[in-house]
Amino acid sequence: MKPTPIDANIVKTKIRESRLPNVGRASIREVKRLINEIEIASGKKFIRMEMGIPGLPAVQIGIDAQKAALDRGVAAIYPDIDGIPELKNEMARFCKNFLDIDVKPSSCIPTVGSMQAGMAIFMTVRHLHKEKNTTLFIDPGFPVQKLQHRIIGAKFETFDVYEYRGDKLRAKLESYLSKGNIHSIVYSNPNNPSWVCLTDNELRIIAEVAAKYDAVVVEDLAYFGMDFRHDISTPGVPPFQPTVAKYYDKYILMVSSSKAFSYAGERLAVMVISDALFSGNYPDLVPNFGSESLGHAKYSRPAMTANTILCRAWSHIVTRPTR
Repeated sequence: MKPTPIDANIVKTKIRESRLPNVGRASIREVKRLINEIEIASGKKFIRMEMGIPGLPAVQIGIDAQKAALDRGVAAIYPDIDGIPELKNEMARFCKNFLDIDVKPSSCIPTVGSMQAGMAIFMTVRHLHKEKNTTLFIDPGFPVQKLQHRIIGAKFETFDVYEYRGDKLRAKLESYLSKGNIHSIVYSNPNNPSWVCLTDNELRIIAEVAAKYDAVVVEDLAYFGMDFRHDISTPGVPPFQPTVAKYYDKYILMVSSSKAFSYAGERLAVMVISDALFSGNYPDLVPNFGSESLGHAKYSRPAMTANTILCRAWSHIVTRPTR
């Protein structure tokens, strides 16, 4: 048996004692409980990421900017309905520097964490085409997103990607989308808790099948840049964070500050909508949103006063020199 950071016998024993039928299908909370047991038995400390809490100090520049924003009195007013220019401009620049994609600042929308972004997305894309009523999840993913679907009464289907890596993914996606009822494909990359990372080839396959059936691709980048096999830390210089946005023009990205900047407690994220999708016209949106433009479909103001403070803080965090 090859040596591992944690004694493999301890891990196998604790998995057996957990009575989980399939660790790969375990919930985040079940994985957390399992890791607690392995820590106690092994005496080894894990870096705890399964609950979205990196446990690292927050980026100081963000803390300083947040304090400065409070001192300037931003807590007393609502943010502009179209968003805070500093954040939207810097997020567009962030996308260019670390994803190598071009998006307009208007397509970058601040949200109170990726969970709010997800809820807003799921409430909207299900109405894009009246003949399409189902989301397809590529698992493992974020279980709460399925709970959000149940709360709003939205239909979804799901499959585990483990047996469908590489070129096998195409046929599996075709088997779902060819039915004509899938409006969107949702996945996390890298994902939690299995840390599966989709390859560029797999992202291209997702893009090609989505384009064939006119489905929106929703890419959850909560763990942005955490595939440490590739150093993407230099802005404007390859390699970049892999993304379906390189291969498709109807995507929505969810980029969170929780892990990348260790700002988990502040609940700040940005929803990046492709320009083609943001400006697209969908007549079936009118009954629920009063507009056929996806970019103008709103249930409510996306960010309130506390978010204003954090947005101004994050606009400093994401600022990087351009090429």
